[in-house]
Amino acid sequence: MKRAFLALLVVALAAAGILWWLSAPQILTARDIPGHAPDVDNGRVLFNAGGCASCHAAAGASDDARLVLSGGQLLPTPLGAISVPNISPDPTHGIGNWSMLDFANALTEGVSPEGKHYVPAFPWTSYRGMTLTDVIDLKAFLDTLPRSDRANDAGGLPFPLSFRRPIGLWKRFLLPDLPAAPAGADATVQRGHYLTVALGHCGECHTPRNFVFAPEMSRWLAGGPSPDGDGQVPNITPSPDGIGEWSASDIAYLLESGFTPEFDSVGGEMGSVVKNWAQVPAADREAVAAYLKAIPALP
Repeated sequence: MKRAFLALLVVALAAAGILWWLSAPQILTARDIPGHAPDVDNGRVLFNAGGCASCHAAAGASDDARLVLSGGQLLPTPLGAISVPNISPDPTHGIGNWSMLDFANALTEGVSPEGKHYVPAFPWTSYRGMTLTDVIDLKAFLDTLPRSDRANDAGGLPFPLSFRRPIGLWKRFLLPDLPAAPAGADATVQRGHYLTVALGHCGECHTPRNFVFAPEMSRWLAGGPSPDGDGQVPNITPSPDGIGEWSASDIAYLLESGFTPEFDSVGGEMGSVVKNWAQVPAADREAVAAYLKAIPALP
């Protein structure tokens, strides 16, 4: 009996060690960061395309107040609400003391400067598709924004959901690759693919998720339940059930104005998205439209 117990204990400890190793954060090193002179103007475009203000500015902020990334909004998730952090350049309460490597690991690997996994409510799951030169440009722009001394809320998901190590297993075994650009895509569609998939993180809301909260890539952008549990997010593929009757110009105009071809106006979270995308170059809105017209039509 004693030998059997010891054998089971050894097996259990070995299994725990393997799981601990498999769930360890995978991070970039300083050698991965390219030598690149930051382009603040490009960083501004990335900031708007990435929707940073929609979550990290104060609720209801408008105009210049959207540049104060003080955090504090409550982000609803299927597992509970999460308080959005301060990402202003404040060195105490924001990310002013983060190195470029810290920032790159957060955006593309979903790992904090303390070496902990971020929950995927922060869309690093899409931002992982960003180029590192764009990551550098985005940080350069964020560093120019006003500081906020708002302290981050201590709350978060309740235990055991607050224990983040298992997210490493989810990343390794359950998170699918991001979709590739359509075959034969020209430069405009490739740009639209990058903006939609990585920066715009459109799939975070417009793609349904399975029972382990991973996106169902076979249903890419085909719509699904709203993350806040209220209603449905629409299908934005070129299907009759989606936006198949819209022209590329219709799509680009919605991103600029918030108006559909039927002259309805979008609201809720999409209203905030339009505030962001109205400030990106027209060519980028047109590129997103071209990509959305080029993807498979799904019912």
